[in-house]
Amino acid sequence: MYDVEKIRGMFPSLEAVSENGRPLIYLDNTATTQTPRVVVEAIEDSYYHSKANVHRGVHTLSQEATARQESTRESIRRFINARSTQEIIFTSGATESINLVASSLGELIPGGSEIILTVMEHHANIVPWQLLQSRKDLTIRVVDINDVGELDLEQYKSLFNEKTALAAFCHVSNVLGTVNPVKEMVEIAKEHGAYTLIDGAQGPGHVPVDVQEIGCDFYAFSAHKMYGPTGVGVLYGREEILEKMPPYQGGGEMIKNVSFSGTTFAELPFKFEAGTPNFVDLAAYKYAVEFVEADFYKESATHELELMKYCQERLLGEVPGMRIFGLAPKKSAIISFLVGDSHPYDVGMLLDGLGIAVRTGHHCAEPLMNRLGIPGTVRAGLACYNTKEEVDAFIDATKRVAAMLG
Repeated sequence: MYDVEKIRGMFPSLEAVSENGRPLIYLDNTATTQTPRVVVEAIEDSYYHSKANVHRGVHTLSQEATARQESTRESIRRFINARSTQEIIFTSGATESINLVASSLGELIPGGSEIILTVMEHHANIVPWQLLQSRKDLTIRVVDINDVGELDLEQYKSLFNEKTALAAFCHVSNVLGTVNPVKEMVEIAKEHGAYTLIDGAQGPGHVPVDVQEIGCDFYAFSAHKMYGPTGVGVLYGREEILEKMPPYQGGGEMIKNVSFSGTTFAELPFKFEAGTPNFVDLAAYKYAVEFVEADFYKESATHELELMKYCQERLLGEVPGMRIFGLAPKKSAIISFLVGDSHPYDVGMLLDGLGIAVRTGHHCAEPLMNRLGIPGTVRAGLACYNTKEEVDAFIDATKRVAAMLG
């Protein structure tokens, strides 16, 4: 049986109270999850016992810090089933990971090529390609969605041609919660010889990720959305492609030899890791991965989806004017909604006054909001530590807000 109280006990932050003294119900997990005690303790331990720059020192402290960071790299490799740690690049987050690919792989994409995106993308998987487009003669094609928030796969297939260089799409929509058929989408792209990048910011920790099974060329994600530290991210890239790509940034760590007549670069993965890394948080990230892999966590996906379905049904059945955006059969535990014609900011502020933490706005997905014909939504994102009692309190609070604004 799933022991949610045992899991909640690992998160001291869940004991917080709101400004009005109510117990805080945290439903902003799509933006960032809370962090278990073991991760915070690992950060503290590194600062106190192994704070030294990695890879550059022969002294014991540096070697210990290096071992901790590289242990995380191996944990990530195992977690997403990459073939080698050379395919695991550390970044500051999913956004930097995508920018790295757009910048470096972008050098290999010839002018006149086409890139396929989807209307449900986060700005982080739109703007880097537009920046590349501004430097090269590229065309961006966009895949639409249907009424329940699923991608139009027939349209996706139809957009490929001999000019298609890359298809970039999210694993899970951060607004709609839709879980995209990424393996099928990769297979279609492969048939046309196109590269594939998956924005996995909402993936690991909520849906299984096996990059070899999916078959993608690149997969980007962040630690802070899967119970890890902030400022840490990962780019998985197929080794044979990473070898061909020029470095993203220049500086220390990513070099082999430097002279004024020329520079040679380090082997993978360090070729793409210029400068001093965030080695303390990287070392702690391993413990977030182990948290997600632990036996007590394994039923969390079922728990989250059961809460999400229960919450959706009650909201639609009990809250006047309730509109939920994203009702795909395959979706993650994300609920985006509006209450009648009330502005999402007003709903969010009133919910905050009742001790409910949600996210409001366009969620860095303005093209999707334009497609839906709305300015933004209220978004509740559920995580492993949320309870049915919290969902009930959220529903009751939303009903009160609807009555206040009605």
